[in-house]
Amino acid sequence: MAKKAATSHMNQTERVAGTIFFIVYLLVLPLLANKLFGIVEVLLDTKISDSLANIYYYVLFAIVLLLFHSFLAHTTSRFLGGVSRAMTTFCMGLLVFYGANELFYRVANVLFNSRTNLNDMTIAASINAAPRLTALIIVFLAPFVEEVLFRGLVFGCLKEKSRVAYVISCVLFAFMHVWTFALSSWDWSYLILMLQYLVPGLVFAWAFDHSGTLWTSILLHATVNTLALWAIVG
Repeated sequence: MAKKAATSHMNQTERVAGTIFFIVYLLVLPLLANKLFGIVEVLLDTKISDSLANIYYYVLFAIVLLLFHSFLAHTTSRFLGGVSRAMTTFCMGLLVFYGANELFYRVANVLFNSRTNLNDMTIAASINAAPRLTALIIVFLAPFVEEVLFRGLVFGCLKEKSRVAYVISCVLFAFMHVWTFALSSWDWSYLILMLQYLVPGLVFAWAFDHSGTLWTSILLHATVNTLALWAIVG
């Protein structure tokens, strides 16, 4: 079977509106979300619970559905038309992910003194506060939103022009997971933990590229997150 190369297949509206939303998602919302909830708490004279605060992810999910509905319909059609290739790619990606990620993670820990990943600690705290909602976010909402933005939009659009798409989408994906923690602690050496997200970023992009459908990378991302969640809970 011929390879179904990944391209964005996004119309101009999706590209422009999606890019604006992506910038806001990456650089603005992480800083403003907690402040907005704080303002609401003051106005309503109440405490917003952790579970209610996580409605933020439902809103992101809804926005992504609305902005990229045409692209999602197209990539779903490609998935249904090539389920066998998608699942083969998924299995290959899962094997490569755990082999490469384990090796890279061990090397990184030796080189960088096992620096604590605050993102992982935040997830663990969220599980204790709102286990069911956090599980839904980790297993489905976050993989869906991140794959549409980082692989569907960034990687897909750049891939039409250059292989540098792998590098840029991967670096942005890694940056998204650590930059707010580096900023909050004023410790920019914390950005070294971006290295922990390079293997996932590369594997998820490859899964999309190789299968030609974003649902392969969404499924792979969701599975990886599920197994990580299982390890935390267990």
